[in-house]
Amino acid sequence: MRALLVGGVLLVVATVVLDRIFPLRLPPTDTGSTVVLARDGTPLRAFADTDGVWRYPTSSRQVSPLYLQALLSYEDRWFFKHPGVNPYALLRGVGGVFRYGHMVSGGSTLTMQVARIIEPIPHTAGGKCIQLFRALQLEAHLTKMQILDLYLNHAPFGGPIQGVEAASWAYLGKSASQLSHAEAAMLAVLPQAPSVLRPDRHADAARRARDKVLDRMQSLGVWSPAITTDARIEPVTARSLRSPLDAALLAERLHQQQPEARRIVTTVDASMQRAVEDKVSEYLARLPPRTSAAVLVVDNATLEARVYVGTAAFADPQRLGHVDMVRAPRSPGSTLKPFLYGLAMDDGLVTSESLLVDAPQSFGSYRPANFDQSFAGPVSVAEALQRSLNVPAVDVLDRLGPNRFVARLANGGVELDMVGGAAPNLSVVLGGASTRLESLVGAYTAFAKNGLAGAPRYTLQAPLQRRRLLSPEAAWIIREILSNNPANVEGAPLEGSSDAHQSLAWKTGTSYGYRDAWAIGVTDDWTIGVWIGRPDGTPSPGQYGAVTALPLMFGVSRMLPVTHALAHASRPMGVRAIDVCWPLGDAAASTPSGQCRQRRTAWTINGVLPPTFAERDLTAWSSGASTLRVDNQNRRLSATCHGKGEHQVSLARWPALSVPWLDADDAAASSLPPLAPGCLPDSLDVVSPIRIAGVADGAVLRQAPNSANALRVTLQAMGASSDVQWLLDGRLQGTSTGRADMVITLLQPGDHQVTALTREGAYARIALHVTAR
Repeated sequence: MRALLVGGVLLVVATVVLDRIFPLRLPPTDTGSTVVLARDGTPLRAFADTDGVWRYPTSSRQVSPLYLQALLSYEDRWFFKHPGVNPYALLRGVGGVFRYGHMVSGGSTLTMQVARIIEPIPHTAGGKCIQLFRALQLEAHLTKMQILDLYLNHAPFGGPIQGVEAASWAYLGKSASQLSHAEAAMLAVLPQAPSVLRPDRHADAARRARDKVLDRMQSLGVWSPAITTDARIEPVTARSLRSPLDAALLAERLHQQQPEARRIVTTVDASMQRAVEDKVSEYLARLPPRTSAAVLVVDNATLEARVYVGTAAFADPQRLGHVDMVRAPRSPGSTLKPFLYGLAMDDGLVTSESLLVDAPQSFGSYRPANFDQSFAGPVSVAEALQRSLNVPAVDVLDRLGPNRFVARLANGGVELDMVGGAAPNLSVVLGGASTRLESLVGAYTAFAKNGLAGAPRYTLQAPLQRRRLLSPEAAWIIREILSNNPANVEGAPLEGSSDAHQSLAWKTGTSYGYRDAWAIGVTDDWTIGVWIGRPDGTPSPGQYGAVTALPLMFGVSRMLPVTHALAHASRPMGVRAIDVCWPLGDAAASTPSGQCRQRRTAWTINGVLPPTFAERDLTAWSSGASTLRVDNQNRRLSATCHGKGEHQVSLARWPALSVPWLDADDAAASSLPPLAPGCLPDSLDVVSPIRIAGVADGAVLRQAPNSANALRVTLQAMGASSDVQWLLDGRLQGTSTGRADMVITLLQPGDHQVTALTREGAYARIALHVTAR
């Protein structure tokens, strides 16, 4: 006992003296390489330290017990009992030198090895003394577990790899917590001679060294003969030494935000991330050069991002792979339309079946057109949203107010950057501003979370914050509309491309000039955002949301698990289905049968039924219900005029701009009766009739023989005094003023319709037939 006490006093005195003469410098804990991990601990990307070393922080509590058994049994069985130096092992090693002329039995303890790892010490007799003293210092200052952790994090494993966790991922593609007996034995012996035992270069040497460890484990009785026999059968295989590079741009983003952190745990699912990255790489191979892509998948229940693909090919200079397109500002195209209609529903402006008009319209100097330059005439809100029609969306935004729309989006987390800092205008709903994929995805989660949007979370420490964007009722109705896109609308997915049980609501978008293709989908569990384009903003003609981004979005959605962590919300109590009548928009139950030209079932909020929008142009024949006096021949009687059989009739009038698309019965039922002879004109005759001149209605046309030029006809709108929109088969061809000529090009043989439409609602139509050559 006295001897031990004296020895302890001498050790303390020696340590104090050594600390003054040779201060112990431990590796700083806040420097070195950084590893960004998936949520299960799988490394996504590592950032080397200033010396180019790869090291993944770990501890004895995190590595496999099998590795600790192999390490301690093979390297230092008495690690937890000696004071840093094992005198018996030293004497055995020195005796071997005298007897055989070289070292046959190592005398270094694990603590002595740590001393050499953290400080360059020459392999000389003097160096061995320094190593001994450093080991004593380590034991005096640190616990055994702290010393062991230093070894686990700093032991050399070949090349730039330091530490068992980095080595396990680099060579085996797995965490050091998941090692088999054979793998644990191999990694335990590898630091003895890392340059000659690397399994990726010297598999045979690594196998022999591993088997030596297995023999030791069996002889010591730590592992049974059956275990070691099975372990010897396991081949030594290793991947080519490389650093992981998954979710590379997210890892870089988080590393820049937390430069001092050495271990950053993300919300990313490693297996989902790799699968989607492979899917994107495969998909982009068929698209034009320089095309990139971004994919963001967010868990609706937690807002945690499970997949973050910021580029199609990281560090590919042709695709500008260093640009993170998840957070790059881009024009969102039509992806904001669901929020516009949802906000309009919350304001009581529309229901899902409110009558809108898709026809050439002017909003001041702004004249929007549809993507394909065609028009559909009268459409419902649901149809306008599903078909992504532009004119109805601008009409609704004009009534809601662009400033209010942008402010409401900002409150929900969608910040829009206007071009040149301009004030919000009507183009904003068609992509006339810029935002980010992550903002859109966060906003679309509102359709699965009762109208509450939130910013995607990339780390577990990020706060869960949700903000009200839509009411639960509006969010439910919009999702219902987007979940029921009919198969024949523009941009609908191919049959069988989605799973019905996923209840996928989706929307596409394309920015001006084919610069950005978008597709965003919402299921019970996930919100998936896809962007495709060129990071430098140059156009990709022919690449748009429905044909470019949508197939990839559906492909990603099929790869995602169905967890139902957030069950599909039941219909809110405030949402009611009510039958409404067009053109007035009133409840069918209170509309006279003669005025109910089309009956539709609308989703309403709290039973509110707004009437059909009043026409914007005061000179137009206003839509709505009108009561007229007529005689017995159904001729209109003005204020001071009377006739035989005088009585009242009620008309349900359609918006003037929708009339060219009505069938004959609806048009006739809505037509203003002619004024009775002798009656003074009244204010109802505000629309002057027009007719098309230049070609007779029903004309048959043939291209001139031996002519290579397309067939063209020159027409005039007789009786027009303002701008006239010309349509060929429903597609806008151009605008003329008054009776100015309009040249229409007929490219295809067959039947065609030419329509001239004034802004007041007057129109004329002729039919033509072009014969084939």
